[in-house]
Amino acid sequence: MNKTVDWYLSKGFSTKMAEYFASGRKKIIKVEAQKDFSLLLTFNNDEKRLFDMKPFIAPNTVFECLSDWNIFNTVYLDSDSVVSWNKNPQIDSEQDWSNKIDLSTDTLYVNSLKL
Repeated sequence: MNKTVDWYLSKGFSTKMAEYFASGRKKIIKVEAQKDFSLLLTFNNDEKRLFDMKPFIAPNTVFECLSDWNIFNTVYLDSDSVVSWNKNPQIDSEQDWSNKIDLSTDTLYVNSLKL
């Protein structure tokens, strides 16, 4: 059974999230760091979207290390196609999961700008 926007709304989802889930989840197939600390995302429906990371990169947050362009620019898709960074590029996050920062694909889609 396909779940409708109304079904998701009844479960407490925001309108944007309800519309997203009702239309079918997307998968990121490519991520590119932009010089302005945004992410250019390509989804499996060939849609390109831009997500601004600047509001998240703040002192005393998990994203603080991303203020260093040399780290921000190492963004990658992990084995589950999730946008990720290694806080310390010298440590493999597949071996030490506490080194990894990742972002929800669903949140990235809903909160990004369509190009």
